[in-house]
Amino acid sequence: MQLFHEVSRECSKITTHRYSTSFGSAIKLLHQDMRAPIYNIYGFVRFADEIVDTFHEYDKAELLAEFKHETYKAIERKISLNPILHSFQQTINKYNVDHALIEAFFRSMEFDLDQTSYNTAAYREYIYGSAEVVGLMCLYIFCENDPVKYAELKPFAQSLGAAFQKVNFLRDLKADYQQLNRTYFPQVDFNNFTDEMKRQIEEEIGVDFEHAYEGIVQLPLKVRFGVYVAYKYYLSLFKKIKKTHPTSIMEQRIRIPNYSKAFIVVRAGVKNQLKLI
Repeated sequence: MQLFHEVSRECSKITTHRYSTSFGSAIKLLHQDMRAPIYNIYGFVRFADEIVDTFHEYDKAELLAEFKHETYKAIERKISLNPILHSFQQTINKYNVDHALIEAFFRSMEFDLDQTSYNTAAYREYIYGSAEVVGLMCLYIFCENDPVKYAELKPFAQSLGAAFQKVNFLRDLKADYQQLNRTYFPQVDFNNFTDEMKRQIEEEIGVDFEHAYEGIVQLPLKVRFGVYVAYKYYLSLFKKIKKTHPTSIMEQRIRIPNYSKAFIVVRAGVKNQLKLI
């Protein structure tokens, strides 16, 4: 049985690294005890996201419903022959993660099946379910079943998840709008995406980043450095997006080159050694 556990966790780890080099490298900077559970969360999230974003030749609603059903069955049984779900249920059960977070996540994934635009309320609900709850699942792990610490850090984790997701929205505007026919930001006309519209979105994201940092410096030492590096990755991407003209954002996917990511890790490492994080 131990071998099956290890193989399942390895599947989640491979999924993370193949789909996101940034998150994969940041997870490597966490304490060794923290890495596998976070891989398990990300592997699960990535599979659900793939269903709604890329499986166009299949019945996505049916696949997502089946995945949701199998997720809860795996958590209840404490085993699944799907290695991604098996490793996920291990983490959910070990850290007593609130199942309401999983339900909110699936709700947002269901939005992606057929909703193409959002009002303010739906936008906030989508952000919460698609990103903030993922941060909260990770926070359960970071706090290692300390409910007081979790409650203290919860709002900051939500801000970090929201910041990441909103940056993703700007980064992926071309694919979301032109290929998937989705517009997440409410009351924004992407046929006439102006500097002012972009600036208002960026101000909102800036507030999220500032609030999130207040929580990062309060995280346990075992995870603080890794989370800080992920924060700096996205902050660097955000700064690059801010310098990009609205028209250019609609025409290309903004990226951070690998050498820049390496430089971020080095600078963050120096700050960490000097206890400035």
